[in-house]
Amino acid sequence: MEPPFRLVCQKLLRLFPVSVETADVWELTERPHYFAGVHQAARQARAEGLERIVAVELGVAGGKGLLALEGCASRISAATGVAIDVVGFDSGSGLPRLCGDYRDHPDQWRAADYPMDVDALRARLQRTTQLVLGDVEQTIPEFVAAQTHPLGFVAFDLDLYSSTKSALRLFTLPNRRVLRRTFLYFDDIEYRWNHRFAGELLAIEEFNSESSPIRIDIWRGLGRDRPFPERPWLRKMYIAHDLEAISATSLDRDARTRTKTL
Repeated sequence: MEPPFRLVCQKLLRLFPVSVETADVWELTERPHYFAGVHQAARQARAEGLERIVAVELGVAGGKGLLALEGCASRISAATGVAIDVVGFDSGSGLPRLCGDYRDHPDQWRAADYPMDVDALRARLQRTTQLVLGDVEQTIPEFVAAQTHPLGFVAFDLDLYSSTKSALRLFTLPNRRVLRRTFLYFDDIEYRWNHRFAGELLAIEEFNSESSPIRIDIWRGLGRDRPFPERPWLRKMYIAHDLEAISATSLDRDARTRTKTL
C-alpha cells in the first residue's frame, strides 16, 4: 500500500488478464468510477435474482463517457452473467437554457456549452446502446414510462441544478424500476465553487427532502481496502436506497422464517 509499490503493482496488473474484482479495486479501467458503479450494480442485481439492468449516463456531450460505459458494461456482463443495457441522455445541442439564477451556476456554465456531433457519435456506439436526445424534462418521463428493467447505475453529468432535478425523476415517477440500491456518480460536486445551495448538491438535497421512499446518500466505505483511497472520484459516488423495497425484503424474510418454524 505504500505509494511506490502500489503504483508498480498497478502497472504490472495492467499486463495480465485479471478478474473484474481486481480491475475494480486497482482502477485498471479508463473510468474507474463507472466501472465500480456498474460492477456493484451487477452484484446487487444477482443478489436480487435479476438477469438484466440498465446503466445510464446523463450528459453525453462528445461521447467519451458513454463509450467507456459501454466497455464497462460489456466486460462486467460477461463476468457476472447479468445483461446490462446502456443508455445515454443528452440534448444533442449542448446545455439547455439556464434557470436564470445562481442555482445553475451561471458563473460557470452557458447555454449550448458541450455540443454533440450526433452522427459521428452514433457511428461509434454499439448497435444496442440507446442514445436519447432532447431535454430531460421531457425524455425522462418517456423513458420511465417504457422502462422494463431496473436502473443499476446512473452517472449524472448534466452540470445544471435544473437538469439534474429533472433527471432525478428517474427515481420518483410512477413506473420507475430501480434496484434496492442503485449506484450513482455525480460529476460536479467537488470543485471549489460547488456548494449545497446550487447545482447537483442542491438537487440531491431537495430530492431527499421530498416524500419519495428513495433516499440518496454518499457511498459509505467505498474507499476502504482500496490501494488508492485518496482518489477524488470516490467522494463523488452515491447510492439511491429504496427504503420501501428494503423494508419489504425484510418482511418477506421474516415471513419465510416463520413459515419454516411452523
